[in-house]
Parts: sequence; C-alpha cells; structure tokens
Amino acid sequence: MKTSPFQLLLILFSVILFTGCSKVGTSQNTPNATFSKGADISWLPQMEATGYKFYSDKGDEEDCFKILKDHGINSIRLRTFVNPLDDKASGHCSKDETVVMAVRAQKWGMQVMIDFHYSDSWADPGKQRKPKAWEGHDFPTLLNDLYDYTFDVMSALKSAGITPEWVQVGNEIPGGMIYPEGSTSNWPQLVQLINKGYDAIKAVSPQSKVILHVDQGNNSGRFRWWFDAAKANGAKYDVIGLSYYPYWLEGKPDYILSIDDLGANLKDMASRYGKEVMVVEVGGEDNKVQNTYDMLIAVQKKVKEVPEGKGLGVFYWEPEGARSWSHYALSAWGADGKPTKAMDAFMESE
Repeated sequence: MKTSPFQLLLILFSVILFTGCSKVGTSQNTPNATFSKGADISWLPQMEATGYKFYSDKGDEEDCFKILKDHGINSIRLRTFVNPLDDKASGHCSKDETVVMAVRAQKWGMQVMIDFHYSDSWADPGKQRKPKAWEGHDFPTLLNDLYDYTFDVMSALKSAGITPEWVQVGNEIPGGMIYPEGSTSNWPQLVQLINKGYDAIKAVSPQSKVILHVDQGNNSGRFRWWFDAAKANGAKYDVIGLSYYPYWLEGKPDYILSIDDLGANLKDMASRYGKEVMVVEVGGEDNKVQNTYDMLIAVQKKVKEVPEGKGLGVFYWEPEGARSWSHYALSAWGADGKPTKAMDAFMESE
C-alpha cells in the first residue's frame, strides 16, 4: 500500500509521542530496577590478617568478594572508625583501610555504602562513645570535628576514585550519637551533628545518598517517634535505614511473627516522610540455615513491595564472619569456610 507524505508525518509524530510518553515517570526509582543485595564485610581485613581462608561452594579457595558476587551480592557496606587501635587482630576500619576495601569492592563491580560510627570503636544502641581525640571539646568544636573528619574520609574515597552510593551518618542511633552532646535528650544538638555530617558528605559527593539508621525495623512506634522528632528539628537526609534482627528481639521469636510488621513499617516510613527506605542490617542464626534463608527471601520481598520503587535493598551484616572465627551466631558461613545455603537467597530473589 502506498503511503502519502501526510501519513508518513502522522506515523513519525506518533512514534515520537509514544517514545516521549513511555519515559514519563521513569527514574532510578523504577521498582526493583537497581535493587541492592548487600553485605557488610568490615571484618574481612581482620579475618584475612589472621589467616582465615574462604572457600566456594565447590571447595575451592577464593577471594571472599568473588564468593559473595557469585551469590548475588552487588553492594558492600563498610564501617569506619575515627582512630581505631593499631593491632592486626582488632585495629581495623580506619580511613585508609576503608578506602582500600572500597577500591576492592569497586573492582568487583559492586556499589559501596560507608557507615560512619563517629567513634574509635563500635557504636550501636548500647554505646555511642565519642572519639578520644574529641573528648573535652565544646559543642561548636565538636561540630567542626565531625564535619572535618567526615569531609576527610569522603575526600580520601574520592581521590581513590570511589563515589559511595550511600553514606550513613551514625550507626544505629535510636538514642542519638556522640554522647552526651548528641543524645536524643537534646534533639536540637543531635540534629546539628547530623546536618554537619550531611553537609560534609554532600560537599564532596553530592550524588551520595545520606542514610539515618535506627534499629528494630519492625517497631513502628520507635521509628515514628524518632523520625517525627528528626523532621521537627530539621534533620537532613535522603534514606531511612533499618536494622532487622528477630534474634535480638525479646524471646528471640521466629521471623514470621514480625516480618509483616517490618513490611508495614517500611511502607509507612516511605509514605509518612517521602523517603526511600532500606534494610541496612539483617541477620539470622547460622545453625538454622533454612530459616535464615526463608527470612532473607521474605525481607527482600517486603522491601521490594514498598510503593514507587522506594525500597532500595537489603544488606546482610557480616555474612562472611563465620562463628568459628568471630564467635558471632548470625553469620551465613559454615565452619568449613563455605557460605551456607542462606546466601543463596540473594541469588534466588530476583
């Protein structure tokens, strides 16, 4: 059939119109388009320094990064301490080591999350000790300490060619951070500290998403209280980070008793505050492999169900930290140096 010039113009216009319309509403928030399957492996340099060997499912000695990637992990989370001890076994997570680990992750094609603890060692709901070098400083100086340190680490990462996808200002901070000045007993001061971290991150890496992280991700009341207060005091951030550990809940209940609460809270946080959400820490018992596998499948499903693609991903906390080395009960690694079946959940949840 012969086509007239007018008909050709109509066809061309229709193609242009359809192409343009098909792009409306698309973004990096397209549901599950870049869903992150992550692992915090900050123990890895310590394990390697003490001679720990990692083995694939087939029993071949391999780089831990390769084993993780073969199990679907596409993102790595790294904690950083201000002035950690200088010791082969426990003196890790310094700025320099964090940069080295981030470079390794990037070489394996993985995205990077940086977790600022703002302490010389572990910071969590039970302890938020300020770095020794910051002790005795008045509050204005403390604000500068936090900004300068954050800026320095971010700059070191940038110099190494690393642009973190996400950066946490504080680690599990339901009671605040950098006690006593940054306690939730003084929200205005806590938010000033948070915002200094935010500003330092964005000054170096504007595209990095800033996360605020609270534990007990199934506890809606805890999250509403915390993020309502953060909003009222003008906290700046991009993503709400949640921990989810059924093992640490009272009575160690099975995940099936709290997984729906986690799902509801994820959706509530996204809609209530207009933010993206992410489970930045999860873990299950290493001697209940099937249960942990099932939990990981369920958690990923709940995050993916958050509307508008605002559920960004799930990070296992130290899956490689085998109990035989760490004495930690919630890894996903066996005494034989191999990943357990639990890690398969990141391959099978597409």
